[in-house]
Amino acid sequence: MRMTITIADDVYAAMERLGRDEGLSPSEALNRLARRGLAGGARADFVFTPHAFDLGAALDYTDIGEVEGVLDAG
Repeated sequence: MRMTITIADDVYAAMERLGRDEGLSPSEALNRLARRGLAGGARADFVFTPHAFDLGAALDYTDIGEVEGVLDAG
């Protein structure tokens, strides 16, 4: 089906990047992006790995006054 649409700049950039990386036409790239979104948006090849860092702060978060004091002093 043919249709004229307006594509947001970020979607257009993703479409161009996908087309360039995988050798797809603009229509094929846009369809692939749309299908990913319809499938739930999560990429099967993407795994989020959180990283924890010791910030050295020991606060009693049950005392909001102490937290505010530390933040104001910071």
